[in-house]
Amino acid sequence: MRICADVGGSFVDIAMVGADASIHHRAKFPTPTRDWGAFVDVFRQFQHSHADKMAPDDPISMAIAGLPAPDSGRIISANIECTRGRRLAHDLSEELGRPVFVINDADAFVLGEARLGVAKGHRRVFGIILGTGVGGGVIEDGRVVTGAHGIGGEWGHGQIIFPSPTMPGAVPLFQCGCGRMGCLDTVGSARGLERLHQFLHDEKASSNEITSGFAAAAPKAAATVQYFTDILAGVLSVVLNSFPATIVPVGGGLSNSAELIAEIDRKVRINMLDAPDEPILAATRLGGDAGLIGAYFAAD
Repeated sequence: MRICADVGGSFVDIAMVGADASIHHRAKFPTPTRDWGAFVDVFRQFQHSHADKMAPDDPISMAIAGLPAPDSGRIISANIECTRGRRLAHDLSEELGRPVFVINDADAFVLGEARLGVAKGHRRVFGIILGTGVGGGVIEDGRVVTGAHGIGGEWGHGQIIFPSPTMPGAVPLFQCGCGRMGCLDTVGSARGLERLHQFLHDEKASSNEITSGFAAAAPKAAATVQYFTDILAGVLSVVLNSFPATIVPVGGGLSNSAELIAEIDRKVRINMLDAPDEPILAATRLGGDAGLIGAYFAAD
């Protein structure tokens, strides 16, 4: 068995995972985002509690909200401040005395779904996260595909919305957390859905309220979702025209709305050059377990 963790900005979800990817002794701890010593202690204490279940060289494998650079192993673009710039796998291995593997959390989600979830049996997979932000990952032949800087499937960033030169304020142009303006992440996430609703109707509503309203055919929610899915599906169809994935697993909070996923899928297939007859988007099968299971396979 090995220790696997899914490390987010709020919680460390940690467990023992067996060779059959079964999850045991699961626990959650608040993430010490700014305290490296406390961050290490989460793993040290869990390791100590379950030392009898591990061989000395059994690894720890974690999914984290950040990108490990392939050349140095340093964590970039992390929302967990104490890991930013660190050679996380190396530094944690030094502290704990066993091998450590680190994978981006979106990549872990897609890897889990490709190995044991809704995308099992598919050779090419493009998985997406529609949650607080827009994330994604690429799998080919059961392996995560990234570029020279460890980035792959990050379809939420890069400007897609530009200001009108004649009508300022006519389009939903928002600042992105990556520092750019007008990224898909600003309008294609759960928070983006809420921004679009306020932009269109000058009223605040939660993403759950909007998706529930859409399912109930409420006019304002329906208008927001139509605009949201137009933007999201347009970008996703370009991705799928470029990378011929045969399935798109969807995770994150918005994946809980079957009506929303079906509408995105319908518009994606309309916009694809070689549209499949059957749905291509599929909600996660592993749910909250996908990150832990993906982390397990990352250490193979």
